[in-house]
Amino acid sequence: MKIEKNTVVSLRYKLTDAQNNVIEEPDSPMVYLHGGYEGTFPKIEALLDGQNIGFETTVQLEPTEAFGEYNPELLKIEPRTRFPEPLEVGMQFEGVPEEDGEEDVDLLAAEDEDDEESLIYTVTDVADNQVVLDGNHPLAGMALRFWVQVQDVRAASDEEIANRHPAGAESFTFGMPNEEDGDESDADDFISIASGTGRSNPRTLH
Repeated sequence: MKIEKNTVVSLRYKLTDAQNNVIEEPDSPMVYLHGGYEGTFPKIEALLDGQNIGFETTVQLEPTEAFGEYNPELLKIEPRTRFPEPLEVGMQFEGVPEEDGEEDVDLLAAEDEDDEESLIYTVTDVADNQVVLDGNHPLAGMALRFWVQVQDVRAASDEEIANRHPAGAESFTFGMPNEEDGDESDADDFISIASGTGRSNPRTLH
C-alpha cells in the first residue's frame, strides 16, 4: 500500500544535527496520520507521499522548516517561590506560573485555553530567588537531518481521521508532550513532564 492522504504511516527514524551528531534514534517507530494533519514536518511528509513500505531517505531541515529560529524574547525570569520543589535545571512544564498566585504554589497554570498552542518552558538556571525559563524548543535554531524508513502503511479508520491522529498515538515533540486534554491537573502535568513519564509508544514526530 502506498502512502497517501488518510493513511497511517509507521517510520523508523534517526535524528542528527548538521554535523551528524545523533540527537535521537528511538527503538520504537514514529506513527502519524498522513495528509496534512500536522503529524510530522511538511517537508518530510512531501518526500514520503506516494512511497511504499521499505522506502528510506535522508533529508535536512533548516530551522524554519523544523522548530524555528531561536527567539530570545521567549526567555523569562520568574521568582522561585512560584514553583514547586524540588526544582532542577532541565525540568519542563507547560504554560507559565500565575502572576497573582500565592507563594510556594504547587500548581502551574496553563496558558489561556483559547490559545492555539501552549509553550513548553525548560528550566535553564536556578538561583536562590529566581528561575530562568526558556520557551524555545530545545532544537530551535538548529539545522536537523532525518533518516527515515517506512516500516508500515495502512488505511486510517474513520475515527482516526476525525481525531486527526492515529489511535493510541500521543503527540510528542522529541520528548516534550504537546497539549493533552484538560482532565489532569497542572501539577500532574508538571510531574509527568519533569520526571519523563510523559513519554509513550508508539511515537509521533512533530
